[in-house]
Amino acid sequence: MKGVSDLLILLPVLLSVAAAIAAFKMKDDKQRHKLTAAAVIANSVIAVATALSRPGACVTVMNISDRLSLSFAVDEISVFFIVLVSLIWCFVQFHAFGYMVHEGKEAQFFGFFLLLYASLIMLAMAANAVTMYMCFELMTLCSMPLVLHSGTAVSRSAAFKYLGYSTLGAALALMGFFLLYNGCASMDFVPGGVQLTGDRDLLLTAAFLTSVGFGCKAGMVPLQMWLTEAHPVAPSPASAVLSGLITKGGVIAIIRSVFYLFGAEFIQGTWVQSAVLVLSVITIFMGSMLALREKLLKKRLAYSTISNVSYVIFGLFTFTAAGFTGALLQVVFHALAKDVLFLAAGSVIFATGYTKVDELKGVGRRMPVTMWCFAVAALSLIGIPPAGGFAAKWYLAIGALENGAMLNTVGVVVLMVSALLTAFYLLPIVADAFFPGKDFVPEERIMEVPAKMLVPLIVFCVLIIVLGILPSGMSGCFDALAGKLI
Repeated sequence: MKGVSDLLILLPVLLSVAAAIAAFKMKDDKQRHKLTAAAVIANSVIAVATALSRPGACVTVMNISDRLSLSFAVDEISVFFIVLVSLIWCFVQFHAFGYMVHEGKEAQFFGFFLLLYASLIMLAMAANAVTMYMCFELMTLCSMPLVLHSGTAVSRSAAFKYLGYSTLGAALALMGFFLLYNGCASMDFVPGGVQLTGDRDLLLTAAFLTSVGFGCKAGMVPLQMWLTEAHPVAPSPASAVLSGLITKGGVIAIIRSVFYLFGAEFIQGTWVQSAVLVLSVITIFMGSMLALREKLLKKRLAYSTISNVSYVIFGLFTFTAAGFTGALLQVVFHALAKDVLFLAAGSVIFATGYTKVDELKGVGRRMPVTMWCFAVAALSLIGIPPAGGFAAKWYLAIGALENGAMLNTVGVVVLMVSALLTAFYLLPIVADAFFPGKDFVPEERIMEVPAKMLVPLIVFCVLIIVLGILPSGMSGCFDALAGKLI
């Protein structure tokens, strides 16, 4: 039966939850590592295979009312996000196996690590607004303990700020959904948007509230400051997924709201488009400027995330096919590059205890693989070919300039300035790491981290280069999807 077989799309979620419960209870760290690795790899394979083999599959878990239900479905956006999450999760966990020896409390970390994976898969497959909202909140609740992990006063403060900002953002989005509810026949996601029948001004307000609310998780002004509080205190593998994937949870929610509920045609040319474009451009510039001034390595990377994820929002709200393609390419390449940067930062902390940019002079001589990977990721964020970030920025610029709007042109200028600032705050780290000066004497105690912590960095860097040289496969898929939504 189709309805029964469609339940297979939820199998990775159920298995991840079961593995998380076991991870919480296990006493032996090595056994927990084996369980986590087996669960993540198996569930990733199942999730990707099921998503690719069952397009259009849909299952309703519970009917809340005649118009609201808890439902999950598979479509192009689901497949895209599931593949990205599963790929990154498989490799980040191996880095975590080595790094968490440094942090401790492994049962707590890996238990919530598995629950967070399950929540992201559920978010990807949400079939309507109410399901997406519930999964979005669940993602916050499962990721907050990773920020709180160390249990210090600083981490508690950061965790509650993260929760506070996230709750406020979700509340704004929920308010938008309340306003939308009476102005449409259905809250189910439909490519191109649902049929809207309510007051136009009220519906535009709803679109703005949902965009700003979900933009909180994506790090967009004015609800972006949780990032710079959470990243420095979270374990580096958690920082990697917070920056690489949790921020993209906000992006996916914006895509669903804008292109599957309101519709691009409804928002294009309105004050909502202009307002979100302005907010994204401000965020891009502000994040880059603050990163340039920041001395704490992980906090500098957090400001960088604030800037770079808003490239995605800017591309989406150009409402052009090239802008949409550039936005999704930016999702992929930013996730890969920022995972490399945070994992490399974690490797440096693990091997040296250094946390500040000024302390990293000469580190590249003792940790060459880690810092070369850092350099590749930095080049991608800047947008230097053949690294993948260039392809993303190229499409973003082409899409923004397509209709000749002044605001879009200003946005492209800001993108170029931001890329230059990115070079200023990342490349000196690389230069100092490898060329500290002729009088520098490296510390003998510093050595490269174990192979299981290096492999994820190397794999992600290879993907950044290969996909950067051959982006046509992805861009073709994204162009086809843009044709259905814009």
